[in-house]
Parts: sequence; structure tokens; C-alpha cells
Amino acid sequence: MKYDFDLFVIGGGSGGVRASRMASQAGAKVAIAEEYGFGGTCVIRGCIPKKLFVYASHYREDFEDSAGFGWTVPKAAFDWNVLVANKNKEVARLEEIYKENVGKAGVEIILDRAEFLDPHTVHLKKSGRKITAERFLVATGGRPSRDTGGAPGAEHCITSNEAFYLEKFPRRVVIAGGGYIAVEFAHIFHGLGADVTLLYRGPKILRGFDEDMRDAVTHSSEKRGIRIVTNRVFKRIDKRGGEVFAFTDHGEMLEADEVMLAIGRVPNTDGMGLEKIGVELGRRGRVNVDEYSRTSLAHIHAIGDVTDRLALTPVAIHEAMAFVQTVFENKPTPVDHVNVPTAVFTQPEVGTVGMTEAGALALGHSVDVYKSSFRPLRNTLSGRDERAIFKLIVDSKSDRVLGCHLCAPDAAEIVQIVAVAIKMGATKANFDATVALHPSLAEELVTMRSKSYSREA
Repeated sequence: MKYDFDLFVIGGGSGGVRASRMASQAGAKVAIAEEYGFGGTCVIRGCIPKKLFVYASHYREDFEDSAGFGWTVPKAAFDWNVLVANKNKEVARLEEIYKENVGKAGVEIILDRAEFLDPHTVHLKKSGRKITAERFLVATGGRPSRDTGGAPGAEHCITSNEAFYLEKFPRRVVIAGGGYIAVEFAHIFHGLGADVTLLYRGPKILRGFDEDMRDAVTHSSEKRGIRIVTNRVFKRIDKRGGEVFAFTDHGEMLEADEVMLAIGRVPNTDGMGLEKIGVELGRRGRVNVDEYSRTSLAHIHAIGDVTDRLALTPVAIHEAMAFVQTVFENKPTPVDHVNVPTAVFTQPEVGTVGMTEAGALALGHSVDVYKSSFRPLRNTLSGRDERAIFKLIVDSKSDRVLGCHLCAPDAAEIVQIVAVAIKMGATKANFDATVALHPSLAEELVTMRSKSYSREA
């Protein structure tokens, strides 16, 4: 062979693992290099441990709500160290499964850091070994940003990486950011018993989501006792003993046990040698790719968070499959980032798929908006004064459902199947013709018959 491998994958996260397995099964000789652990951000320090923490944070309200259903629960006590230990066991189990599945597919596993020497050669940092390959796939993901905009003291802060492994539960937490991670961790820490302040540089959290969902999460957060401070940035962060002090540009001093930075993520391309060999990088070091995930060098592809397109685990897996189909199965398959469902695991959750109201109007659609606010059945006996919000965005001319946005318990579970309907081009008439499943939250999607309002593009 001219090269050691047909394909060399750098990065053992969800995208890299799927691509290596599928390419090997398609007949390619494949190796994969991972310097930390298999499973990537999602399994080790992202989706999975975060959702386990989300579950843990729900129990305080569940215990409270149970009284209305006749349960008497002794005073509950929470043990942070037990949660972290059990989470670590599950993460270790999943990481081993990921590695085993790669090995079973016939892929050579290399536990080392790979850096490019030339367009067809990488150097393994620990072993010093040099490996050549006909093709490369960069799937190194991203990492939390510590860019505080010049404010000194970032070294005194934690990120989501460290939040999963804290030795002691912080009773006072200040979180900087207004996206998924910031808002979710605000609810996690608050649900587990911490006093939480969320500081965001913009006027409203969850930029990019439908305005009604942004308002609903803001209201829910503040009603629970999470303090949201907007239009603020840090001027500096100090640490004195076991306390951290965050000073804002409005002259405020916020005292905390931990200050968490959730201000975005940065593609992991530093020191890989990509620019040296001619791979074009973009903003914050992302790998620029075309619709087939090809870089500026045709034999080098990149998928997942390192491309800074749509940073979601299932998207990375989809991009991996499209890459394998294009390169190894002779089925050119562009990646499809349209109508991807997503969720924010707050209390209650946000589930969304398709266009926002503002997004539909910006693309030239005149829309009919169907919106409903109601009290979930569970909240009647529990006495919890919290409402669910359902919203459908419908094209006025074609009757096609362009977007679905929910703020409700189990919104993520509901919106996953709604995504199938929207992907298939379902119309509002199709929703209306569907018999409701009663009693359920989701039945509201097929019983909203009266338009709330219409808007012209």
C-alpha cells in the first residue's frame, strides 16, 4: 500500500467513532486517534452527564409536588458526592462501550494526540510514531471558551468541564452566558439547592430561539428564584480564600463559591498543524468545509463541532454518515442541517424544530401563528402554578407547518416526533386531521384550531 491507512480519523467523539466504524465496515482500512477518552464531549463532559444532573435537579420539586397526590415524604437530603460518583461510573461504562464498538468494527485504536506533519502524514505526540493515510477526517470537537473579553481573572472560573467534577457542591453560583449551557446549568445548580445568578451580556437569554420561548424560560427561571442579570459583562474576577468575587461593568460585586463561564465553545484545532499543511481555518479556528464536509484539501474532511456549523451530537453523527456515504460508498450525500430538532433542558424544558416566527418572516413567509398557554394536568393536584406554552408557525399560503416550539414538561420527547412530521412537509390540516391522544400534553398540537394571529412577510 502507498499509505498505512485508507482513512485516519482524529477524534473519538460521536462523529469520529461513527465515521470510523462505518468506513471500516465499508471495506476501508481505518485508524482512529483519541488523546483523552472515547465518547467525546457528549459522553464525558456534555449531553449525558448533563442530562443525569438535570434528572437529579428535578427531584426537589417532585418531592414537593407529591404531597398533592397523597404522598408524605420525609425531609429530603441531597449528597453531591454520591451524584458525581454515580455519574462517573455511568460515563466510564459508556466510554468503554464506545471504544469496544470501534475495536469490534476492525478499526485500529490509537490513544495518542495526532498532529499533521504534511498533507498525508501525522505525528503521534506520545509515541513519536509517524502514520500516513490516503484520507483524513478531523473530528476533534470543541472546548469551552474562557474569553472574558479582556476582563482579568478567568483562571478563577470554572467551565462546564469542571462543573461535572467539583469536589464540593457550591452554595452560591454565578454563571456567565445566556445560551443552552448557561441556562441549563442555572437550573441544575438551583434545583440542587444553590443560590444562582445568571449574568448575560445581551438583553434576553437564549438568543436564536423563538421569542415566546425566550420569554417563557426567563419567567420560569425568575419565578423559581434564579436571578437573571442582563446587559452586563465582567470587569474582573478575584478569588480570596474559598470565595470568588465577580465585578460587573455596572459597578456590582457578585459573591460566589464558583463563577462558571458558559460563554460559548471554541473549535479544537490549536497545534494540530492544519494551517501549516494548507487547510483553511475560519473564525475562532474552525475548519472551513463545504456541503460534503470537505476542507480546502480535498482528501481531508472535517465534521462535528470543530466545523462550528451546528454543534449538536446527532448532527455530528449525521455528518459522519454523509461523509462515509460520499467517500466510501460512492453516494454523494450533502449534509442536511434543515429542521433539526433541539431542546433546552430547563424546568420546564424547551423543545423546538423548524423556523422561529421571526425567522420565517425574514425568509419571506407570511405566517399564521397558533399559540396556546395552559396548565398541565399534573400541576392541578400538585398546586404548582406553571403553564405550558405550545406554538406552531404555519405558512399562510401553503398551510405547511414551518416550526414548532414548546415550553412544557417533556417538551424534548414531544418535539422529536413532531420533527418527523415537519421534515415530511406536514400541513396544519394534517395536524388537525390527527385524533388527539387524551389526556396528554402533546394533544394540544392537534387541537389548536383557532389562529392566534397572522403576520405578513
